[in-house]
Amino acid sequence: MTPHRQLTLVSRLALALCCVVVVLGAYVRLSAAGLGCPDWPGCYGHVSPIGAAANADASAARYGGQAVEVAKAWKEMIHRYAAGTLGILIAIIAALAVQYRRHRLLSSALALGLLGLVVAQGLFGALTVTWRLKPLIVTGHLLFGLATLSLLWWIVLELARTDQHISFAGDPARATLAPGWALAALLVVIGQISLGGWTSTNYAATACPDLPTCQGAWLPEADFGNAFVLWRGLGINYEGGVLAPAARVAIHVAHRMGAVLATLLLLWVGHLALRAPRHSALRRAGIVVLAALALQLLIAVSMILRGFPLWLATLHNAGAALLLLATVYLLHATHTDARRGR
Repeated sequence: MTPHRQLTLVSRLALALCCVVVVLGAYVRLSAAGLGCPDWPGCYGHVSPIGAAANADASAARYGGQAVEVAKAWKEMIHRYAAGTLGILIAIIAALAVQYRRHRLLSSALALGLLGLVVAQGLFGALTVTWRLKPLIVTGHLLFGLATLSLLWWIVLELARTDQHISFAGDPARATLAPGWALAALLVVIGQISLGGWTSTNYAATACPDLPTCQGAWLPEADFGNAFVLWRGLGINYEGGVLAPAARVAIHVAHRMGAVLATLLLLWVGHLALRAPRHSALRRAGIVVLAALALQLLIAVSMILRGFPLWLATLHNAGAALLLLATVYLLHATHTDARRGR
């Protein structure tokens, strides 16, 4: 197997697994299983919930009397097993990038940076548990996970571009969309995902159960002063949230306002991308962005109208990841067409 094929295979496997890990992480958080195992990296001092359940009384006594909930513990540990496997795959990518650096298939710096990001992600995963679901840490954990997903996607796109058997870029595109616009779209999507993470980790998703109003009002009572306090000290159990209703309303309203801004910008950049030639990478990316945006809006509206069921809330997180990948694709397409134009 050629070096290019080796890197492509491992990178695609890692990308697919990272998608699973992101969705699993959302499911664990939304199903209130984030503290299913109160320690890290094991579960009540065992490598799996089986050992914790077999010694339930001793396990609970060892960790402040927290009862062993096997179903939640399995959710948490399956997520950790998947994340650990992903870490191994990313380490392999870094090793291959260094080994084949003379082939110039993949930047060693990028691969090693990705490996460092995964290490940081593991640290945030540990702090998520030991600091009892602190919103700042849980939101950071989410963003590091999505950053890992984005870098893996960029690597896959780059490897596809360098494959001589894949006409990845298509026909050269006119300069209908500058890379700056694509970067702006990506930054706005990241900002909106950050707001979504803050909404979720502060249990503010259900603060506005109606649409388009919030609690029947266009200007509901909202406490923005307390809504975005990033640090509230240690020793607090944040499971279920600690904010007053007005602060949660403020977070939810901010998330909706961000959604409006993100939608308008993505519609604009999608419109510009669609003006590129029919078979160009940029036009394809524009279609993907608009499709991902439409899907995410549909999920968001359905989630509110149906009363925030767990499966739709999880799908909303998956939709956010898909929209992020779409905007990364858009940014990559602008660079691809710019390189072809030189």
